Amino acid sequence: MKIVVAYSGGLDTSIILKWLKETYSAEIIAFCADIGQEEELAGLDKKALSTGASKCYIDDLTEEFATDFIFPMLRAGALYEGQYFLGTSIARPLIAKRLVDIARIEGAQAIAHGATGKGNDQVRFELTAAALAPDLKCIAPWREWKFQGRSDLIAYAKKNGIPVPVTAKKPYSTDRNLLHISFESGILEDPWVEPPRDMFKLSVSPELAPNKAEYVELDYVKGDCVAVNGKALKPADVLRTLNKLGGKHGIGRVDLVENRFVGMKSRGVYETPGGTILSHAHRQVETLTLDREVMHLRDSLIPKYSTLVYNGFWFAPEREFLQAAVDQSQENVTGTVRLKLYKGNIITAGRKSPVSLYNPHIATMEADAGAYNQADATGFIRLNGLRLRTRAAVLAATKGKKKAPAKKK
Repeated sequence: MKIVVAYSGGLDTSIILKWLKETYSAEIIAFCADIGQEEELAGLDKKALSTGASKCYIDDLTEEFATDFIFPMLRAGALYEGQYFLGTSIARPLIAKRLVDIARIEGAQAIAHGATGKGNDQVRFELTAAALAPDLKCIAPWREWKFQGRSDLIAYAKKNGIPVPVTAKKPYSTDRNLLHISFESGILEDPWVEPPRDMFKLSVSPELAPNKAEYVELDYVKGDCVAVNGKALKPADVLRTLNKLGGKHGIGRVDLVENRFVGMKSRGVYETPGGTILSHAHRQVETLTLDREVMHLRDSLIPKYSTLVYNGFWFAPEREFLQAAVDQSQENVTGTVRLKLYKGNIITAGRKSPVSLYNPHIATMEADAGAYNQADATGFIRLNGLRLRTRAAVLAATKGKKKAPAKKK
């Protein structure tokens, strides 16, 4: 039997390699997706092989991640529960997609992941597999083995000489990619505890950010950022550039208690510098270029779209349906935004577009040379007030007909 494992080199997946080999007497093939972890990939192949894998794939999926997953999601304005930029959620369908591809190449009968039975990732991995390769078996060790928590895993790693980047004193669970880095577990499980300052990796604390604001200009074409400060960049490089710039100014930190798909609440801390800047800038171009009713309709779909991504339904027909509608709405979302970054804040300093729907000759408070007849507003208001006047009349008549108190006999 062959099993392809989604491998990160972290605590859980380091244990899983050895556990799967012992439990299933199988050949284990490790797969790590390079989606922007940077230094975290150093020496990963050697570690996988020394821990029990017969082969280790490390595939650079960074550009695909940015182009086919992050940017479509940004076009949709996705934001889960009003705060979370879905950095972990959007990475899982891509990892699972490549996991399936490797299983086909290697002739494997199963794939495995290190997601716990309490989290969302198990659903994301397995729903993707269900959509792309329903014949493959999905193995989730956390739902099978007898380990009760990370303390048990740390003890197992020590006993078996497996090097892991986690200690009992600092048991953070982190997930990093091109879009963000997340932190959970350990002392973060108490939502009253402020995250320690030295925990953050992508951004400086806003208090320590430069005392001088910095301007940045972003060019958009059809809803996608294509250039930063006039320099044309591919999607992945757009994110790399803005991650550094946003991190320098303390932008993109989020601390929230979110609702997991499996039913429980969890506390997560996230850093998303570049994604936060892109989300803000994208909205500014839309304010100039999107028709009012299209914008409002698209905005009404954001909670649904975001929930689909969060819950793992990226390859589901309903997400694809919404994406088609979103992408059609972005045909004229083209223009330039100038932003001012200062101590955790993103301040809009200007926006322009060659296809702007904003007309200063109509919107002006000065004489508009006949572009707008203010007298037309009288009929407009009267017609819109018709139902309100009708309702008011009915309410007044109803109050007048209230029965008098019954007389005592």
